[in-house]
Amino acid sequence: MPKNSKAVKRELDDDVTESVKDLLSNEDACDDSFKKSSLIVNNHEGEGKECDVEEGGSDGEEEERPAWNNKIQYILAQVGFSVGLGNVWRFPYLCQKNGGGAYLVPYLILLILIGIPLFFLELAVGQRIRRGSIGVWNYISPRLGGIGFASCIVCFFVALYYNVIISWSLFYFSQSFQQPLPWHECPLIKNKTNTYVVPECDKSSATTYYWYREALNISNSIAEGGGLNWKMTVCLLVAWSMVCLAMIKGIQSSGKVMYFSSLFPYVVLICFLVRALLLKGSVDGIRHMFTPKLEIMLEAKVWREAATQVFFALGLGFGGVIAFSSYNKRDNNCHFDAVLVSFINFFTSVLATLVVFAVLGFKANIMNSKCVALNTNKIVDLLGNGIEESLIPHHINLTQVSQVSSEDYNLMTEIIKRVKEDDYQKLGLESCSIEAELNKAVQGTGLAFIAFTEAMTHFPASPFWSVMFFLMLVNLGLGSMFGTIEGILTPLIDTFKVRKEFLTVGCCVLAFAIGLLFVQRSGNYFVAMFDDYSATLPLLIVVILENVAVAWVYGIDKFFEDLKDMLGFTPYRFYYYMWKYITPTLLLVLLCTSLVQLTMTPPSYSAWIQEEAKEQRLGFPTWGIVVCISLVVMAIMPVPVVFALRYFNVIDENTSGLSTVSYKKGRIIKETARPGEDDDTSLIQGKSPSEAPSPMPGNSIYRKQSGSGGPDADTAPNGRYGIGYLMADMPDMPESDL
Repeated sequence: MPKNSKAVKRELDDDVTESVKDLLSNEDACDDSFKKSSLIVNNHEGEGKECDVEEGGSDGEEEERPAWNNKIQYILAQVGFSVGLGNVWRFPYLCQKNGGGAYLVPYLILLILIGIPLFFLELAVGQRIRRGSIGVWNYISPRLGGIGFASCIVCFFVALYYNVIISWSLFYFSQSFQQPLPWHECPLIKNKTNTYVVPECDKSSATTYYWYREALNISNSIAEGGGLNWKMTVCLLVAWSMVCLAMIKGIQSSGKVMYFSSLFPYVVLICFLVRALLLKGSVDGIRHMFTPKLEIMLEAKVWREAATQVFFALGLGFGGVIAFSSYNKRDNNCHFDAVLVSFINFFTSVLATLVVFAVLGFKANIMNSKCVALNTNKIVDLLGNGIEESLIPHHINLTQVSQVSSEDYNLMTEIIKRVKEDDYQKLGLESCSIEAELNKAVQGTGLAFIAFTEAMTHFPASPFWSVMFFLMLVNLGLGSMFGTIEGILTPLIDTFKVRKEFLTVGCCVLAFAIGLLFVQRSGNYFVAMFDDYSATLPLLIVVILENVAVAWVYGIDKFFEDLKDMLGFTPYRFYYYMWKYITPTLLLVLLCTSLVQLTMTPPSYSAWIQEEAKEQRLGFPTWGIVVCISLVVMAIMPVPVVFALRYFNVIDENTSGLSTVSYKKGRIIKETARPGEDDDTSLIQGKSPSEAPSPMPGNSIYRKQSGSGGPDADTAPNGRYGIGYLMADMPDMPESDL
């Protein structure tokens, strides 16, 4: 071959139909001349329109696909999405409930076996195909295209109630600029004759009363709607407005917000940890957390709950991970990202658990001191009237009740119990123990809006810490909301080609309108319903199908070739066996155990009974059970529907260019080498994978080299592939068929 020239010749008389998947797995390196190129798109009227193609690929649109400004912004977005409210109020509860420090062992094992492989898989397919969840799974297998739609529906369900939690945090944040805090003590009722404490508050506690009555104004059951809570309605409007404004320009706007929303929670957690460690009793809480109960670790329930937490902590199946990674360059090291974000998530959970237990240890000491003082006063009152003074040890001075320690009180009760064995119960003396206080496991709203707020009332400068805490919750929630909304918007924009601004506003307005269901007086019960039933089973099924689609339908060997092309190295063989055998098996076991648990536990919710001032477990009414079942069915329905439509050729999977692309016979394609390059460098030297175009063109396209040659100097079609075929005219993608 003469120097400084290269030619590729194809002489085929018949049309060749070739799988895009095969095409992608046999890519050639592209030349720099394709870095800056233009795309000619032939529409159905035969008119050509020319548009620039971004470096990193084209989808045949006039607009370039957005990209992250830098790697830090992208990592912060993934961390913000994966690190959410569950890290603060779910993980500490599971750690306390399932063996303390011993719980970290099954969690870490399952993070390695389930979390990191699946997170890596979602990052890789999003980055490789450069589409949202609908486009990605339509491309992998059109018959499994319903996976993407199922992810979108689950994202929408979760966004509906997740933003309500942010609105609760906004309400508490707005009420924190007071000294003392409004939930510091029970309100008083004054009448003509006397003043007394509100009975509901007197029977419970100041923070419990404030949460259920002042904030939620909750009804006694889900059947009692009670009308809208206007305070929460305003907060919900503010929450959706914040999400809308942050997302309206896509990652260009939300990416900048991530610098604050992702980093601020760490600042607050570290400040809380330092402050809490200086408080009396914080060490007791941390000691309680890390004391391993090894016998509990062997229970199957612990492993099931650890697997579920790993699954949801990383945001698998929502589509947010895929959406964020689709804006990456194709040579980005997504394996490093998967490991980094997974361990950041884990260490954030551990940090949050340290903070929670340090604060709860401080609270337990205060509650224990109150218990000791209250019961010591009872003993003083009973001296000579049921308890002999000789039973009190000489070193204990009952004239100064506040000086009686917990150890002294427990010593007195043990002596009295031995002597007054039969009559001890009648004395009404309670057991006071820091361990007992710490064993009162709380999670979710009970931890954030009751236990934690009560502890903060005892902090010096409590309003400052309250403002910081609830601002942290708002930021944690917003970071997760951005990823959840991106999991809805990106696939819909890729599929239906609508303007992002209009779709974002429309989605937020619709979600706010439906979200009014959650801000009526019974709204908290609907939040619990959606939290329990709208995501768990559908997401498990979605992720199992994702794993099967890549490992068994697309082909694990072909996927490894794609990863080698993207990353520049072959991933560890560990992932081969994880994706093909171990991870799907573990997910199926988790799905079966979740189904068993749901069938054995009738649908119920925790209702607040105003007259008794306590929570009571109630079963859902018949219509509530129907709603629970409908949530699961609606979320997973797109999978069988799309499969059936494809299988019975209602939507022909061979008529569009996602799964198969038709090629016509190409002409001789010539390409002028750059000056100074010899044949070896011009033909062999490969470029960065990120320079490759998207594998999914929008219409019939071919490449025209920019700035060279004239109309007859055609270059290799579709950028880096260079196989000598020109793409034939194709109808719309199967995404738009749906």
